[in-house]
Amino acid sequence: MSSIVTTEGIVHYEMDGRGRPVVLLHGWINSWAVWRETMIYLAEQRRFKVYALDFWGFGESAKETGAPFRISSYVSMVEQFMEEMGIMQAPVIGHSMGGTVSLSLTLKNPELVRKVAVVGSPVVGSSLNLMLKMGSIPWVANTLFRIPAMLRLVVWLVLAGDSKQVQHMIFRDVSRVSAESFFRSIGDLWRTDLRSQLGQIEVPTLGIYGIHDNIVNPNQGQALVAGSPRAQIAMLSKSRHFPMLDEPDLFRQTLLDFLSDDEF
Repeated sequence: MSSIVTTEGIVHYEMDGRGRPVVLLHGWINSWAVWRETMIYLAEQRRFKVYALDFWGFGESAKETGAPFRISSYVSMVEQFMEEMGIMQAPVIGHSMGGTVSLSLTLKNPELVRKVAVVGSPVVGSSLNLMLKMGSIPWVANTLFRIPAMLRLVVWLVLAGDSKQVQHMIFRDVSRVSAESFFRSIGDLWRTDLRSQLGQIEVPTLGIYGIHDNIVNPNQGQALVAGSPRAQIAMLSKSRHFPMLDEPDLFRQTLLDFLSDDEF
């Protein structure tokens, strides 16, 4: 387990492989571990040095921080991380909320991002599941955290159609989330709308979406392609919100093809 210290708090990360840097960002109430198998796969290619971060308020990163748990603060976190690690430029790949952070980083600081890929990520926050939107209401979030059994029930209802692997991962990760990061981050994500800015993205862009995603409407893939001139999408027919776990072989090959493109 590795970490760096920023002015806003500790950032935990994991690293594997040797070669060109690739940065992986997780989603809401998740952690770096969603990328564990993907990291191993990319490291085995012996071309990539892969970094997976925990956002402030999630995983093993700081729970009490000066950052406001917003998309913009997580963009700043990734910028600080890349500077600290000496990463001048890299592909940045994000799942769910992490993909929205990846797109926002590309818009704010395009020289840092060689390529950008999003996985089940909202371009516009209104595409979120209603239960996630409810989690942005402070009294709802505080009630859930005061009554852990209720929180577990809500998570189970959302994930009822997912695999045991996905359910186990989220039940583990939600236990390491702070109430404040829980409702503030999803509230900011709900208010996000990047559609009018996507045309500014000039780097190769990939969207991977599960056709059966019940967390983020998979129509966000079409929104990405409609707005970004260099975007391509892959719609995975057997996946929900976690295609890296639902269809791991197809997901990894799709990602590897994108990273191995001649432009990288």
